[in-house]
Amino acid sequence: MKTALVTGASSGIGRATAVALAGAGFRLVLAGRRRERLEELAQQLAGTPTHLLTFDVRDRAAVEQAVQSLPAEFQDVDVLINNAGNAHGLAPIQEGNPQDWDDMLDGNVKGLLYVSRAVLPAMMRRNVGHIINIGSIAGHEAYANGNVYCASKAAVASLTKGMRLDLLPHNIRVAEVNPGAVETEFSEVRFKGDTGRAAKVYEGFEPLQAEDVADVIRFMVTRPPHVNVAEVLLLPAAQGAATTIRRG
Repeated sequence: MKTALVTGASSGIGRATAVALAGAGFRLVLAGRRRERLEELAQQLAGTPTHLLTFDVRDRAAVEQAVQSLPAEFQDVDVLINNAGNAHGLAPIQEGNPQDWDDMLDGNVKGLLYVSRAVLPAMMRRNVGHIINIGSIAGHEAYANGNVYCASKAAVASLTKGMRLDLLPHNIRVAEVNPGAVETEFSEVRFKGDTGRAAKVYEGFEPLQAEDVADVIRFMVTRPPHVNVAEVLLLPAAQGAATTIRRG
């Protein structure tokens, strides 16, 4: 049985991915900040071996301690899903909140690095592994007021390519999934709990659901060892570009 570690597993794409990988026969390490949600998910996945890690990916010491604490049966991580991250705020650069900038860069970029660095020794020791980084269409198309979020996801795209080259000699596959509009808690977090404003983001069209992204991730990590689905752009049918959506 292979082991998958999913960050940001307490909600959205991370949670849906955990469910999908449980269905594919993986043993799971569920990582997130909200312990009660992780416990609820573990109960839902009864019958699947699971281990919970509660930490914030922005805290390097906490990441390292959590990964080092894994029980023997969960230590050999075969698949890492770097899903944790968020958007904070939507403002022109001259009006941006520096704390929002820090939160996005620390979570979306540095958090991905911290978790990957902690997990990689076990993969390299066995000369096998698979890392999926969750990017965004925003990493490939900047849009007005998205500045730092777009930059953070562009960094994910570049890091994915660099990681794939660096880890190629170690037989570790590295890939990226870039979703467009997905109806999760993403917009509620971006708009700091303004549910009305968040709901308007998805009005007038059918967005992706977290399960749609999870289906793609499951496909990617269940390919034969000689296959690496290296990059996926996943959009709802009504979306043509980052901010071009057919509504109504």
